[in-house]
Amino acid sequence: MERAILEGVVTLLEDGMPLSELSIERIARTAGVGKAAIYRRWSGKEELFVDVVRAAEPPDVELPGTSMRDDLVALLEQLRRRGLLRRSSALLHNVHAQMKSSPKVWSAYHAIVVAPRRRLQIEILRRGQENGELRTDVDVELMNDMFVGPMLFRTIMQPDADLPEGLSEQIVDTVLEGLRPVSS
Repeated sequence: MERAILEGVVTLLEDGMPLSELSIERIARTAGVGKAAIYRRWSGKEELFVDVVRAAEPPDVELPGTSMRDDLVALLEQLRRRGLLRRSSALLHNVHAQMKSSPKVWSAYHAIVVAPRRRLQIEILRRGQENGELRTDVDVELMNDMFVGPMLFRTIMQPDADLPEGLSEQIVDTVLEGLRPVSS
């Protein structure tokens, strides 16, 4: 039933319906379920839309856990692939554009998708500091922005920028060069 509901939303969006005009009633009718079935799973359409976007994106990557560098590369590679997918998927591109004009949806997306990923990234960097792989005099939030920023900039702010294979490794290795502890 959950799949039918998510597919119902996708169908409506593919037919050109803006997020702002979608109602739970219309989604239920399209999915062939009652409104109660939707409300049992989601508190409102904002949470439902976030799940629609999540379902359309590639799954979260499993980290290799072999080193901080490998985990960071895996996370950036996931961002790179998500950027490529968003470019090739008219639905994802459209939904992301519409989400930005809906503060409640954008806020829900951040809480459910962005915040957990950021917490994981920060955890990896803290582990790197504890293991002596990273300087301890640089704030982990800032370090995270230094790793993730270049990929986000290319995928979001420069939609025509090249996202070649090996870009994740190049970004991580370049940033790590400046964040490794200086030996005395």
